[in-house]
Amino acid sequence: KIEGRTKSRYYVARTAQAYRRAIDDAVAGRPFDMALLGELESLANRGYTDGFLERHHTEDHQNYMQGYSKSNRSLYVGDITGYDDAKGLADISVKNRFAVGDRLEIVHPSGNREIIVESMLNKKGEPVTEAAGSGISVKLPLPAADLQNAMLARYL
Repeated sequence: KIEGRTKSRYYVARTAQAYRRAIDDAVAGRPFDMALLGELESLANRGYTDGFLERHHTEDHQNYMQGYSKSNRSLYVGDITGYDDAKGLADISVKNRFAVGDRLEIVHPSGNREIIVESMLNKKGEPVTEAAGSGISVKLPLPAADLQNAMLARYL
């Protein structure tokens, strides 16, 4: 169960990907891949607990001292909201800052892949070097692919 009222669809998607791989490995008789724990730990969170699974000491309870989540691996930066086949441009609804030169991960149900942002355009079709943050829309040149419901994360 994924808990937390502030969990974004990015968090849920990345967590579900890790769980899916763990389940597929277990069903296939493969040993547990410890790298999956690293993937979960890399997501912005305020710490994990056993919940009600085991009785634990006070120092093991959820972190209420820090009122925000942080990640040391990646940051959710936007949603792919459309694609122009003729121009090879993806429409991006920006959630957090990213810039030309950044290494991004396209997160998609069919699999993830990495890209380097080589250029981007603003809504008017003018070249820009940065998508400043939430509320901004930009266009990124991306190869044609199934990008429906895809999200973007910037490696930190």
